[in-house]
Amino acid sequence: MLLLLEDRKKKEMKFIENIQLALGSVRDNWLRATLTLIIIAFGIMSLVGILTAIDTAIFSLNDNLSYLGSNSFDIDPAGRGVRGNRHGRQRKRADPFTYKQAIDFKEKYGFPAKVSNSLFCTGTATIKYENEETNPNVVVFGIDENYIEARAFNIELGRGFTPVEVKNGGMVTILGADMVELLFAGSIDRAIGKYITTSSGRYKVVGVLEEKGSSMNQSEDRRILIPLQTGKRYYGADRSNYSIMVTVKDVTSMEAAIGEATVTMRNIRGLSAADKNDFEISKSDSILAVIKDNTIYLRLAAVSIGFITLLGAAIGLMNIMLVSVTERTREIGVRKALGATSKNILIQFLAEAVVISVAGGVLGIILGVLLGNVVSFIFGSSFLFPWLWITVALMTSTTVGLLSGLYPAMRAAELDPIESLRYE
Repeated sequence: MLLLLEDRKKKEMKFIENIQLALGSVRDNWLRATLTLIIIAFGIMSLVGILTAIDTAIFSLNDNLSYLGSNSFDIDPAGRGVRGNRHGRQRKRADPFTYKQAIDFKEKYGFPAKVSNSLFCTGTATIKYENEETNPNVVVFGIDENYIEARAFNIELGRGFTPVEVKNGGMVTILGADMVELLFAGSIDRAIGKYITTSSGRYKVVGVLEEKGSSMNQSEDRRILIPLQTGKRYYGADRSNYSIMVTVKDVTSMEAAIGEATVTMRNIRGLSAADKNDFEISKSDSILAVIKDNTIYLRLAAVSIGFITLLGAAIGLMNIMLVSVTERTREIGVRKALGATSKNILIQFLAEAVVISVAGGVLGIILGVLLGNVVSFIFGSSFLFPWLWITVALMTSTTVGLLSGLYPAMRAAELDPIESLRYE
């Protein structure tokens, strides 16, 4: 038993000694090793960076879409929603939802759910209050009384619109948090009851929304809301599309609600039994699934770029190791003459290749994670540490080191000690 333990200890000592020799050799040839290391680092960086960026973007989308909730769905004309363009095929656009169709759907939809109608009026509005004026990048939405709840906004102070204001088109408005900051120096109390001016007229401020932050790199707070009829009056056109969103009370009744919505909308659009739906119904989770499907090719491209770079790095690493074997032929002969086995030589040269490759992999991972999270900074989401891609990168760099170093290591191990000692 003691003999076995001693033998095992000797083997461990030899392995550690081989690793130390490998590290020493890398240190002695640091310039050559560093150049190869950098090439490997760029390959790993492109692999980890692009895949991390994709994951960060999807994570941000998931976070931004979560405010819609799992108990709501949108109805869009065919070709206008996210599902209108799948797998590179553009679906023909159907006619937009008119104001009458949106109102008819809200009135005729018999399922126990809340229907919200809205109109995107403009994204280039300039808002004024006394001597204060915003840049021409304020978003204006025409909304009904259900919009704020459906879109998960909260009113911090004041009130929402009444059904009468929505139907008749009152000159009242609800401000986003950024508007209060820009026009009223952040004082919500000061904003309520005041009149702001836009290109469409003067509006009395009746409410202020709680701060919501950014979604898809666009501020949810740089907006004003006006009654739907007012939006139609000043911003509506023949081809304006009125958005429809349905929020059910119980998520388990979602499919039934979608079925009822389909029947109702078909009747409103005047479709016969033989006609296909000229509208799309999208839940927030199905939108995210479509986005994930469309990133598959991007992931494949990232992997291809990374592996092409790594192939070049592997060839370079193998060349360096072959040169190293030639330069150290005499050293190999001395080591073998002193008792080193072919296995010891093989392990030493393999260890050198793996050390260079893994060091390049670690540098590439650090750069790739930082590069990939630039997307999280742009989208305003949290920092993402991609453990899966880091593991893949480490395994890939180790494999590259083993494959690149195997042939040179075998050549070194097979050298004849006598011929090696004669080598000049």
